[in-house]
Amino acid sequence: MLKTSMNVNSSDKGISSVEDILQIIKETCENATSELPRNESLYCPPKWDSLLCWPLTPAGATANQSCPRIYGYDTKRFAFRECWTNGSWYIHPISKKDWSNYTTCVNNEDLEFRSFINHLFVIGYSISLAALLTSLIIFFMFKSLRCTRINVHIQLFISFAANNCMWIIWYKQVVSNPKVVIDNPVWCQSLHLLIYYFMVANYMWMFCEGLHLHLVLVVVFIRDEVAMRWFFVIGWSVPLILILIYGLVRYNLAADTKHCWIDDSHSTWILTIPVCVSLLGSFVFLINVLRVIITIMHSQSNQPAPLSVRRAVRAALILVPLFGLQHILIPLRPDIHDPYEHLYQYITVVVVSLQGFCVSCLFCFANHDVHHAVRVFIYRKTHSSRWTNYHYTGPLDSGGIFVVNGNTPSNNMMMI
Repeated sequence: MLKTSMNVNSSDKGISSVEDILQIIKETCENATSELPRNESLYCPPKWDSLLCWPLTPAGATANQSCPRIYGYDTKRFAFRECWTNGSWYIHPISKKDWSNYTTCVNNEDLEFRSFINHLFVIGYSISLAALLTSLIIFFMFKSLRCTRINVHIQLFISFAANNCMWIIWYKQVVSNPKVVIDNPVWCQSLHLLIYYFMVANYMWMFCEGLHLHLVLVVVFIRDEVAMRWFFVIGWSVPLILILIYGLVRYNLAADTKHCWIDDSHSTWILTIPVCVSLLGSFVFLINVLRVIITIMHSQSNQPAPLSVRRAVRAALILVPLFGLQHILIPLRPDIHDPYEHLYQYITVVVVSLQGFCVSCLFCFANHDVHHAVRVFIYRKTHSSRWTNYHYTGPLDSGGIFVVNGNTPSNNMMMI
């Protein structure tokens, strides 16, 4: 905005950095002496204060300008700068330097609401992170839960946990610190890329969830090792390629590299389109799997679908629309001063920040295999007699028998 108003052409002057641009804007502003009146009236000279160029102002008057377009300022409000009767700019009593008043640029009521929403996001992400870490501990703790389906769950949970961590850091260290946003350091730009990388990985691993169920029930004949290898490529490598393309494109768009990349950019379509395609693919896979379960592998058939698979399909069918809801809400976002904007923000907090919690509930806390593993663990810990060496093998092993440390009773009868 400032470059346009000052007619500064950076390419013509060999500018190599943002600091050079700001220095030229400052010089252009403060050297605008051609506009000085020829009468003997006192005027405050043009002044650049690092945000706006304040024009020549008559003594005793107050200059007003629209607030700059930076994070936290309302551009519909006005900043002002007072010119004293002696032809000098107002000096702040504490800093002893000339001062522009930007306090009117901040809508305190709106600022309090934004801060509250940010706080709710941190709480939501923290709840999700706690649930995800608990789920990961459960999955790694019980060897009976080791299978391809659980391995896909684990990778999905890891991507979610990492993404939630990045978001918590973002809200704590960037959003709540306007100085960081204005200074735009490299680390906050890198944090932005990490957030988007893990976010895309979330959706790709959700796609792998649907693809795995499709392979298990529809394709059937495929080695787990081969499938898992492809899942890793889709879940971790594809997001890396996408984020590299996104980062390079946005880095070369000067208007999109400010404010820690916190502003909206058209380059985000590089990520949004693949994410929406993955969601659509997941939904198609799950609908096809559901069709197979209902028409071919129903409970009355000779080869019914396993209970764990049926429940995984049900969980995935709930999560895919939930994941997609976030992208449906983005185009529907109302303007900042719209009466429904506050309601939109509350809905967004719930839908976005608690996704990890929903994933944990559906894929872990409501998982029948997890319930069984936890019950067995608790049973063994609460029964301290020598009979704790015995366990029931279940209905799949010769109708179910008691074994001692993995051996049949005939080999261990002398131990009783």
